Amino acid sequence: MDVYACDLCGYYYDPECGDEEGHIRPGTPFSRVPGVWVCPECGAPKRRFYKLDDDEFDYDYDDQEQEADDDYSYADYYDE
Repeated sequence: MDVYACDLCGYYYDPECGDEEGHIRPGTPFSRVPGVWVCPECGAPKRRFYKLDDDEFDYDYDDQEQEADDDYSYADYYDE
């Protein structure tokens, strides 16, 4: 499915993730997102989003989760 980006703040709408706060279920293509939906980051209207080319959005969720687990620990945020 196609990924769309907000031309104001750069937020990505990825259909695989949807938008939980906006009540858009994962798996919802951008064409099925209601016209009244707004960017969850900056409030821009749906019409301000543009479709990314496949090579512009190459995000591997599994790799990102692994990197996050490796790079941070709770000790970084909490004093013991």
